[in-house]
Amino acid sequence: MRVPLSWLREYVDVPADATPEDVLAALVSVGFEEEDVHRFELQGPIVVGEVLDFVEEPQSNGKTIRWCQVRVAPEGETAADGGDAVHGIVCGARNFFAGDKVVVTLPGAVLPGPFPIAARKTYGHVSDGMIASARELGLGDEHSGILRLVELGIDAPVGTDAITLLGLDDVAIEINVTPDRGYALSVRGVAREYAHATGAAFRDPGDREWGELQHPASGFAVAVDDANPIRGRVGASEFAVRIVRDVDPTKPTPAWMIARLNLAGVRSLGILIDITNYVMLELGQPIHGYDLDKLQGGITVRRATAGEKLETLDGKVRTLHAEDLLITDESGPIGLAGVMGGGTTEMSDATRNVLIEAAVFDTVSIARTARRHKLPSEASRRFERGVDPLIPFVAARRVADLMVEYAGGTLDTEVGGALFTTVEIAGIDLPRGFVEKLIGVDYTTGEIVAALEMIGCEVYDTGDHWSVHPPSWRPDLTDKWTLAEEVARIEGYDRIPSILPTPPSGRGLAPAQQGRRRVANALAAAGYVETPSFGFTTEELNDLHGSASGDKLPSVKLANPLDGQAPFLRRSLVPGLLQVAHRNVARGLTDLALFETGVVFLPKPGVAYGTTHVPPLAVRPDAATLAELDASIPPQHRFVAVLLAGNLVAKQPGTAPVAAELGDALDAVRAIGAAAGVSIDVAQGQRAALHPGRTGALSVAGTEVGYVGELLPAVAEASDLPGRVIVAELDLDLVLSLAGERVVAASLSGYPAATQDVSLVVAADLPAAEVRAALREGAGELLESLRLVDDYRGQGIEAGTKSLTFALRFRAADRTLTAAEATEAKLAGVAAAAERFGATLRE
Repeated sequence: MRVPLSWLREYVDVPADATPEDVLAALVSVGFEEEDVHRFELQGPIVVGEVLDFVEEPQSNGKTIRWCQVRVAPEGETAADGGDAVHGIVCGARNFFAGDKVVVTLPGAVLPGPFPIAARKTYGHVSDGMIASARELGLGDEHSGILRLVELGIDAPVGTDAITLLGLDDVAIEINVTPDRGYALSVRGVAREYAHATGAAFRDPGDREWGELQHPASGFAVAVDDANPIRGRVGASEFAVRIVRDVDPTKPTPAWMIARLNLAGVRSLGILIDITNYVMLELGQPIHGYDLDKLQGGITVRRATAGEKLETLDGKVRTLHAEDLLITDESGPIGLAGVMGGGTTEMSDATRNVLIEAAVFDTVSIARTARRHKLPSEASRRFERGVDPLIPFVAARRVADLMVEYAGGTLDTEVGGALFTTVEIAGIDLPRGFVEKLIGVDYTTGEIVAALEMIGCEVYDTGDHWSVHPPSWRPDLTDKWTLAEEVARIEGYDRIPSILPTPPSGRGLAPAQQGRRRVANALAAAGYVETPSFGFTTEELNDLHGSASGDKLPSVKLANPLDGQAPFLRRSLVPGLLQVAHRNVARGLTDLALFETGVVFLPKPGVAYGTTHVPPLAVRPDAATLAELDASIPPQHRFVAVLLAGNLVAKQPGTAPVAAELGDALDAVRAIGAAAGVSIDVAQGQRAALHPGRTGALSVAGTEVGYVGELLPAVAEASDLPGRVIVAELDLDLVLSLAGERVVAASLSGYPAATQDVSLVVAADLPAAEVRAALREGAGELLESLRLVDDYRGQGIEAGTKSLTFALRFRAADRTLTAAEATEAKLAGVAAAAERFGATLRE
């Protein structure tokens, strides 16, 4: 909200020496955010001049200029720039006449831009200044000719300071108004808040005698026919109509009004529209004016019929929705209520009789219409935040008075229309001691009552609590919490102590949160980089990476996706990692070790999700509604995935590069298992996106928890990734649930370990993991570590077999093992493998 200080001073006592920064500081103290300070950015001398005469001189470029003699100071006096009273000025405009009063920017002046003015030679003359247009002065967009003061109804003496004359010395402060404080979208509201901050006297522009506001409620029909109210609230609760006849729409808007509108960020569009905009900014009540002679019959406020059409003031034909609230006459729709009027009844230069509308519309209806048609306006901005229900009749009369004064009209006292609704504001119970406990400040009873009365509340003492009735302009005050916030705001936020509350003991991260952090920290410590990605992908990628078979899977499609090419919620983290890898490779980063922990969405076949009706924001859902909403959301599991590409060890002097292999991904899986507190087993597996001979199924205690493997070359190529790409993905929630709530660290033995190796010859198609499991089971409790170190196939062993070499480490908790004990345990493991798979020791 931008508020010119001259306007603000009309309704509150702002000290004459107060700077814009002082005013902003006061408003910040009562909870507003400082945005900016706006000025016309003009620097004098800029004066009123009189065109004495001029000579038109055609130029070789086809343009005709006027060599003008302009009086800029009274005869016999020195001009404001120290020069002669008459200046010679070259002007390209041709819309003025000898004897016209104009605005002259003399040498030394600066116009917005900045554009300094100096005497300069042009078209064969020395132009000693410039005759200004409205746009050059910052008074509007009109630039077709220079500004003639007679068009503004001004006849000031030559030499008068034009900056002061036109109100161009004014300055506006801008504050950010939050959605709950719509009353501050007006000079009236900001003036009241400045009074709260400083204690200055406030004069309410909405305070008028009821006798001035009364007008005929007959002679012009006004009706509301809302057969489909939203949330049971009728679309219009008040509708005031005033009629002004015999206006002259060609009369100039006063210069001070144009200046204020421009500083407030509103263009001047002619006297009639300017007045409606001026009153809207002043009182916060949107106003709409109709050309009365274009109306057919009375006005009815109703909902649209689906498919109905309306051409709005911006020239666009809009297809209406059944929820849209309309202003209609006998011809049909003539405006979107509270948003924008229609073109058929628009005020123009031919308008002679004006119907003024000041209404109160349902906030939800206006907000939905503005968003549905992507048509935000100054009116809808105020209506959707709530306007003062007691101000429409004041605003309508204020517009009528200004049209009578500045547009030459006459207020019709015989014909009018009105829709009244009794305004009832329920009291709010505010228990004693509640404010102090909530805010943490020991306010006195007098401070609480005084703060609430200052903002316009009526406070009644009922003993153990107060009954507080908020003012009509504060629809945001709805409960005891909002009242407590107002007390804190008025009494000053600086009184609230900056002390953090002491948290109760025994609270902290949940076991699942701790587990997820351990896993993420373990992968980061192993050299992986965490790369969160968006949770959206395509249906094809969901099918490819979401299951072992690659068959079509149920996926959740968003109704309003961020990216139309990826409208589905992901079933796997791998597509996101592939996108990240592609982005890095495209930028020259080819050696990658990435991981992500995130939620995937696994809808159940045959279940429709997202079909539950969402309750309105203003209504607290009950337990049954919450349960229904939960059931409408697909199951969400937190997964962890890793991706390896390129070299794990970069090429260095004397060292060849080491490419990432499947074993490196298995090491990452083991790191995840160790951090989660489980042992993860690997067996031969199959996935649609992975190489059939290089894919492992991951399990914990017989429960499958994920997979690891190398992407098919075609899949890697589809993501523009060169070379081998290895991935692993686990259901992290499932892994942590299998680990239990507590991870117990193994005790450390102080005795030395005994290490031995063993090479077993087994069938070539036998998974190494199964041999490893047999060795571990047979070796017993003394076996501390078992690791596959070699897989040999070739000369020296029979065809169809392979040699697996394992490194074993034995340790006892209570003694130093002998070589014989370690050998005995090893041979027990070999015996188990021989019995189960026919394994033999390699000679």
